[in-house]
Amino acid sequence: MNTKLHAICDSQGRPLNLFLTAGQVSDDIGARALCDSLPDVDWLLGDRGYDADWFREALQDRGIRACIPGRKQRKTPVKYDKRRYKRRNRIEIMFGRLND
Repeated sequence: MNTKLHAICDSQGRPLNLFLTAGQVSDDIGARALCDSLPDVDWLLGDRGYDADWFREALQDRGIRACIPGRKQRKTPVKYDKRRYKRRNRIEIMFGRLND
């Protein structure tokens, strides 16, 4: 059985909140679980799995700008800050450290 770890991290890549789901579960479940515990921030960086209109609207309602690339099957592409999105490597490094 596989598992998937969803995390909210600060700008340094330190985990603030973690949520574990089954591996075959959509990332929407993790996003819903962690949505209420988001800190007051200006930006949220996320991978394509978190691309959902309801999630983008929830972030916008909280005054958070989403930097999430759109899924490939989207009919209209979503614009995102590609330079800012490269900073997501800090989050990937955090997951690598947890795996070690």
